[in-house]
Amino acid sequence: MSTRRASQPPAARSKLKNVALFKEEDDELTSSTVQLDKIVLPATQPRRYFDPQAMQSLVESVKQNGILQPLLVRPAEDKYELVAGERRYRAAQTAALTSVPVTVREMSDEQAIQYALTENLQREDLNPVEETEGTLQLLALRLGCETAQVSSVLYRMDNEAKGKITRNVSGNSEAEIVEKVFAELGKISWQSFVRTRLPLLKLPDDILSALRAGQIEYTKGKEIAKLTSKEERIELLEAAISLSLPLSEIQRQVKAKQPSVTPPALQSRLEATYKQAKKSKVWDNPQKQKKLESLLKELEALMADEG
Repeated sequence: MSTRRASQPPAARSKLKNVALFKEEDDELTSSTVQLDKIVLPATQPRRYFDPQAMQSLVESVKQNGILQPLLVRPAEDKYELVAGERRYRAAQTAALTSVPVTVREMSDEQAIQYALTENLQREDLNPVEETEGTLQLLALRLGCETAQVSSVLYRMDNEAKGKITRNVSGNSEAEIVEKVFAELGKISWQSFVRTRLPLLKLPDDILSALRAGQIEYTKGKEIAKLTSKEERIELLEAAISLSLPLSEIQRQVKAKQPSVTPPALQSRLEATYKQAKKSKVWDNPQKQKKLESLLKELEALMADEG
């Protein structure tokens, strides 16, 4: 395979520095054209869903103009493993190309995974579930722990920020790594991630699958997940997808399907009596103050027994 020193565009150099995986003096790439069947996909792929319409548009572009931006690959025995550019790779396959331009780089397994994750997370069209899972994978690599442990780290940081617990020394180093990763990605803060993204992973599997496939917005998915009946949830999810139901209609149907909670008779009487007493300001009536005082003492004594 012939190689030549690539003149890396400023945008690409900025992205590589942003990923912070390689030393500046090692930042040398080689470019060439290789047979498409010499490229293999990695075992772990951060992105699993590709919008069919966007893919078809890319395929048409590739048929007319070829691959304009080289794929990033790394040597893998007698082949090359794809690191970044899976959409272009798939489009080239569909367009029946036999060879594609590539940029070859020596990378360790960890470097390749981190680059692929960061490259995908910086895309604008990544759906929220894949974005959340990819962010957790990247944080796990940087923190040197299992993906399942990252959520615990983030929740602990959130409690520390709220003053609920005291930050320890090891927590400081982890917090610095977490804050650096979110600063590099430049999308949302880690606090917003904890509040709006982590809860997505607790949604039912059917809703998560629809979100991964880009079939429904996550605000709609979260609303549908409020239904406790699996049958009703699946029915509404299918309708929301096939009919493109607006969020307001989904909220209306969820509310209609939820069982109405009838407060106990005593609770209703107590609440109604309190509202009426507040409205009439019964405590301002000198003739009723003594009786009211007696009733309040009985009520307070009743509450004390409950405690």
